[in-house]
Amino acid sequence: MTAENLLAQIPKSDKKGLPPVHLWNPDFCGNIDMRIARDGTWYYQGTPIGRKAMVRLFSTIIRRDGGDYFLVTPVEKVGIQVDDAPFVAVALQVEGVGEEQRLRFVTNVEDEVEAGPEHPIRVELDPATQEPAPYVHVRANLEALINRSVFYQLVELAVPREIGGCTWLGVWSNGQFFPIGPQE
Repeated sequence: MTAENLLAQIPKSDKKGLPPVHLWNPDFCGNIDMRIARDGTWYYQGTPIGRKAMVRLFSTIIRRDGGDYFLVTPVEKVGIQVDDAPFVAVALQVEGVGEEQRLRFVTNVEDEVEAGPEHPIRVELDPATQEPAPYVHVRANLEALINRSVFYQLVELAVPREIGGCTWLGVWSNGQFFPIGPQE
């Protein structure tokens, strides 16, 4: 199985939007030597994929089942390795202020999502270093790691709010508060 063979199986469509990978249930064909690094770089057989259009196309057919990631077409399902999250949020657009604020993230593969009930923000802390790892939900069980510069923008927008007797710093988007860390 080569990357080119996999691409050839993606149905052509004149419609905007993503292919319905959630409806495709082909047999598992094994793993291919494809990896998405933590910084969002896609590799095939150890070499970075330099064609942005090819990365974008692959990103439209990725699916996560449990803890495993796959590229799925109507006729094949192949496993790939993802170091952290399949996408990276590389830009943030802010509209409004306070509880009326809207936060729109742009990923490295040009997906755009607006944080809110359908696209929550979450932050995990590394147990050893306490370093935050922030994420935003992109689609169907897939998240984007929020890169450092975008996370710093979120920190600058953060406001305090009491949750369960503790004060948290967080951000508002679409009327929802997303805690990003305890206030010290």
